[in-house]
Amino acid sequence: MEKIYYSIGEVAEETGVNPSTIRYWEKNFAELKPDKTSKGTRIFKKSDIDTLRLINYLVRERGMTVKGARQMLRDNRDKTLNNWEIVSKLQEIKKMLEGIMDETEE
Repeated sequence: MEKIYYSIGEVAEETGVNPSTIRYWEKNFAELKPDKTSKGTRIFKKSDIDTLRLINYLVRERGMTVKGARQMLRDNRDKTLNNWEIVSKLQEIKKMLEGIMDETEE
């Protein structure tokens, strides 16, 4: 059974984005708003993790500035999300094909 909430450490490990960057992006992107416990601990839902991955794609893979990525999400969220999903699927296919190539070379 999949968890409902994830800690910032779990999110950082799963996405490859360090916790300080996650906190920074939380301040700069209205779309990234994890819930907080009564003690102030951030708890992320699956939708928060997906948003974080999208921001990571725009900033790190596409090389956009935080301001540019924020504008892109604000103005063209659906188109951006669709492009990101396509790129993600293509990356999965590439990894699968590389695995097949590695197996055939052995």
